[in-house]
Amino acid sequence: METAEGRTARPAWYLPRITTFASLRHRNFRFYWGSTFFVSTAMWMQQITLGWLAFQLTQSAFLTSLVAGTRMLPFLFAGPVAGVVADRVDRKRLILANQIVMAVLAAGFAVLVTTGRVEVWHLFLFSLLGGIVWSFDQPVRQTIAPTIVPKKDLLNAIALSSAAFNVTRIIGPGLGGLLIAAFGPGANFFIQAAAYLGVFLMVLPIRLPLVDTASRRRFSFFSNLKEGVRYVGGQRPILMVIVMALLPSLFLMPFTMALMPVVAKETLGVGAGGLGLLMSLSGVGALVGTMALASLGNFQHKGMLLVMAITMAGVGTLLFAMSTSMSAALSSLVFLGAFQMIYFATSNTILQTITPDQFRGRVMSLYMLDMGLSPVGSVLAGVLAQSYGTGVAITVAGGFILLIGIASLLFSPTLRRVP
Repeated sequence: METAEGRTARPAWYLPRITTFASLRHRNFRFYWGSTFFVSTAMWMQQITLGWLAFQLTQSAFLTSLVAGTRMLPFLFAGPVAGVVADRVDRKRLILANQIVMAVLAAGFAVLVTTGRVEVWHLFLFSLLGGIVWSFDQPVRQTIAPTIVPKKDLLNAIALSSAAFNVTRIIGPGLGGLLIAAFGPGANFFIQAAAYLGVFLMVLPIRLPLVDTASRRRFSFFSNLKEGVRYVGGQRPILMVIVMALLPSLFLMPFTMALMPVVAKETLGVGAGGLGLLMSLSGVGALVGTMALASLGNFQHKGMLLVMAITMAGVGTLLFAMSTSMSAALSSLVFLGAFQMIYFATSNTILQTITPDQFRGRVMSLYMLDMGLSPVGSVLAGVLAQSYGTGVAITVAGGFILLIGIASLLFSPTLRRVP
C-alpha cells in the first residue's frame, strides 16, 4: 500500500530490522571477534587463579588486592609508550608478538605452580611482567575495530566485542574455580598459555588496511607522544570522556573484583566454586547490558547514556556492599555488571568514533590509563578492607561512583551532549 507521497506504508505490526549482530557480516571482524574469546578467557582465568593463590599463600586481604593491582600498574608507565608504538608500527605484527610472549610467561608460571615452587614474590613478578605485555596489547587491539568495520557498525562491533568478553567472564571464572578445586591452580595457567596461542591463530588471517607508518616515524618518539597529549588536551569531548574513565577505575573493579575472594570466604562463607559463581554472575549482567547496547544501532545521545550508566553502576556497587547472602550478592552483581559494561562500551565507542586514525593508538592508551590507576584503587581497597571490613570499603566505593554520576548529570553539559 502506498501513501499520498508515493512511499510504501509499513503495516502496524512492522518491526525494524534487528541489528544485534550487524558487524559480524564483515570477514575481518569475525576473526577479531573470535580472538576476543580466547584473550578474555585467559584474562578471567588468570584473575581468579591469581586471586585465589594470593589469598591462600598470604591470608591477607591487602596483599590479595595488591597482587591484582600489580597486573594493572604497567598501564601507567608503559601504556602511553604503547600508544605511540601502536601508531608507529604494524599493529597486526605487534599483536602477534604479544601473544607469543604471554603464552611463554603463562606456561613458565604454570610449571612453578605445579611443581610447588611458587612463592608470593613470584605472583608479583608474574603479574608485573604480564601487565607490561598486556599494556602493549590492549591499546593496539582497541585500534583495530574502527579499521575493519564501517562507522555505522562501530558501536555494534564494540558492543559485540564486550559481549564476547563477558561470555568468557561468565564461563571463565566458574570454570577456573572448578579447575582449581579439581586439579589445583597450575592447570589454569597451562590453559591460559593455550588461549594466547588461540589468539595468535585468529589474528593471523585478519587483513588490515595499509597505513603509512613511515611518515609518522619521521618524527621522534617523544615528539609523537607530546603530539598525542596536546591533541587530547585540545579536544574537550575526548578529554572529558577520558577523565570520566579514569575516576571510576579507582573504585569499580578494584573494590569488587579484587576483594571478591575475601567477600566470598569471609562474608558469604563459600569456597573456590562460589567465588567463580560470583564472578560469573557479574558477567551475566555485563552480557545482558552489552547485547542490549549492540541492538541499539548507531543511536544519538551517547553522552547522556554514559552519565546514566555510571550513576547506575554506583547504585549497583552499594547494593553489593549491603549483600549478606549469596542470592543478594548475585542479584546485585548482575545489576552492577550490566551498567558497568554499558558505561565502558559507550565511552570506548565515543572515543573511537571521534578520533582520527593517526591519533587512535595514543588516544586509546591515554584512555586505558584507567587500568593503571587500578593499583591505587586496589591499595585503597585493601587498606579500607583490612581496617574497617570489606562491607565498609565497598560502600565507600559505591558512594563515590554515585556522586560522580550525579555531579556529571548536573554540572557537565559538554559530556551530556556528546552525540
